[in-house]
Amino acid sequence: MPKVSSVIVPYASYLRVYEPLAAFAEPERSHWARYARRRELPSYQDELRRSLADLLPTPPVAVPVHESGDAFVLEADGVLCVCPWRTRLRGWQALGELADELPGPVLDAVLPEVVRRQTAQDYERWLERNPDARPWIRTATWQVPLNWFVLVSDAERRFDKGSGEIPPMLRYRTPMVQARRRVARALRTLKDAVDEGPLIDGLVDVGRWLEEFHPRSVVELDYGGLVHALPAGALEDDHSAADVAEGIEALRHGDGVAAGEAYGRLVERWRAVRDLRSAN
Repeated sequence: MPKVSSVIVPYASYLRVYEPLAAFAEPERSHWARYARRRELPSYQDELRRSLADLLPTPPVAVPVHESGDAFVLEADGVLCVCPWRTRLRGWQALGELADELPGPVLDAVLPEVVRRQTAQDYERWLERNPDARPWIRTATWQVPLNWFVLVSDAERRFDKGSGEIPPMLRYRTPMVQARRRVARALRTLKDAVDEGPLIDGLVDVGRWLEEFHPRSVVELDYGGLVHALPAGALEDDHSAADVAEGIEALRHGDGVAAGEAYGRLVERWRAVRDLRSAN
């Protein structure tokens, strides 16, 4: 069972892919098989705390020196599946996105330019040796991207209020073949209804990412730390995947009014989170 902690760190959501052991070549396959037999496995909070700890030294460690040997583990239909953290790779990728997220002075204060430049050079050299590398986890702060909801259905929603030191939980899990099918179906509808837009671009991107994995993988959308950003009561009533599906279905039938109503519910639901992000 994952370890539980009452210490909660920043508001991030996650899209994860758990691949069956058969998807990994040796010796990595044996490593994950041994790893999965551990009595205690880390939680998403453990992963995030470790990454944040690297920002405390002076100068900060923008990206871990060594790749993580940890993973999330689950069993799906009797098949053991793992989702490697790949913290170093994800750190490099996140660093490349920081310039779009933070003003220059803030970025320099968080990570000095000399640190960013050296880290970028390290990443370029690493990519030359690992051109096909991709992460098993995508992270979004202060939101769940709308295109992620396309991958799942409301029937796959699992909500737990939590108690004591156990925080609330809201997640979806779906077979890879279902996630790919939903992406393809939604893209056909959206391209027929609108010329272009961020939802289409995001779906194309996430669809290409999913194609990189074993067809018997499991896709997980996890609200992660966002469960602490939503207003009291709103989490239990959150059925964003249903609203996204309803909106796309309305577009499929040419009902722009119903599609607009579904989108309006999504905007209203996530306004409180956006306001909290602006306050911070």
